[in-house]
Amino acid sequence: MRVLHTADWHLGQRFIQGNERTEEHRHFLEWLVQTVQEQQVEVLVVAGDVFDTGSPSNQALELYYSFLLNMRRTACRDIVVVGGNHDSPATLNAPARLLRHLQVHVVGCVPECFEEQVLVLDDAHGKPGLVVCAIPFLRDRDVRLSVPGESAEEREARIKQGIADHYARIAEVEQVWQLKDLGLPVLATGHLYAAGAMPSDSERTIHVGNLGQVTADHFPEIFDYVALGHLHRPQRVGGREHIRYSGSPIALSFSEIDHPKEVLLLDFQAGKLTALRSLPVPAVRRLVRFHGTLEEVTLGLTSYDNTGYALPAWADVQIHSELTQLEVADALLKVIGELDRRQLEVLARRHFRLVKLHALGAPNEADEPLTRSLHDFTEREVFEQRLEAEPEDSRAELLRTFDELLEHL
Repeated sequence: MRVLHTADWHLGQRFIQGNERTEEHRHFLEWLVQTVQEQQVEVLVVAGDVFDTGSPSNQALELYYSFLLNMRRTACRDIVVVGGNHDSPATLNAPARLLRHLQVHVVGCVPECFEEQVLVLDDAHGKPGLVVCAIPFLRDRDVRLSVPGESAEEREARIKQGIADHYARIAEVEQVWQLKDLGLPVLATGHLYAAGAMPSDSERTIHVGNLGQVTADHFPEIFDYVALGHLHRPQRVGGREHIRYSGSPIALSFSEIDHPKEVLLLDFQAGKLTALRSLPVPAVRRLVRFHGTLEEVTLGLTSYDNTGYALPAWADVQIHSELTQLEVADALLKVIGELDRRQLEVLARRHFRLVKLHALGAPNEADEPLTRSLHDFTEREVFEQRLEAEPEDSRAELLRTFDELLEHL
């Protein structure tokens, strides 16, 4: 059985200043159909965050359904789609019964019947060939009961244990271990934040304050492969080759410009994972950063070469200068105005004004300029500084409330 693992498409994402990613996503999905056909993939697994928001645009929905229709031209027999934290379970599940007739298995949230997360997929001869434990993003209500007055540490332990219990419970489903005993491989999905993994700026924290970070040991040994979503950097969990994040197919923030973009191709033989390789996803747009002095940034912008990319690059500009905000803005806007927007567009620009900080006493000529900006802090760090003005005994509760607000946003 040959399986392809992908995740975190985020169809419908609007980048800085509302720029859409439709053409980039369309190119990826067309490439994915072609790759499935060329590689003779039999099962496609999408591990969550199909859409960027719970209310995807018509364009995003059109991309999704057109892709599923185009997949009918390939030899792929089954598609498994699970919900992520960005997805609306109702949106994903609405056409699930219809899509099932196209061999598209959608699990947008934990179903009322727990065993419906277990899928038995046939091989090319019409016999059971692969067991998929299609576990979507686990929300708080799926893994824990609210306990009034519990501490942050107690809540973290309950969430982590709840996630571990969910995977342990599905591993104990009779159909799963019986088919495993008969020699079928078992693949599990997940959309979560694993401890030790490396996120980027574009992932939203799944649980408050990164609570519920599971480890590789939380996944039962019955799973021959665990296909994960949520983190946009391809990576292993706990050094285990068979527990993987595929990462996102396109860079979703400027922090991802150095991340490889790939999908994972799996081969199962005799009930075991026998081969795993990554397939790089070709890009049609570059995200680039120009950080430095005004002179360095100007040179970078004016000498940029976009050869090899069908769409203009999007740039993030950050200038460190002792000039005033107005002086830098005037100089930079002149440079931007002369750029060929068919090759390069500046979407984000920031100025960090350099100032000299001295210890109390006489100035030291050797002191180096330092930068200070609100961009250096996360929302949580800013709030923590604000809490310093509040009574100490109320800070912990206020911080927990703030974390919950961040999660809902």
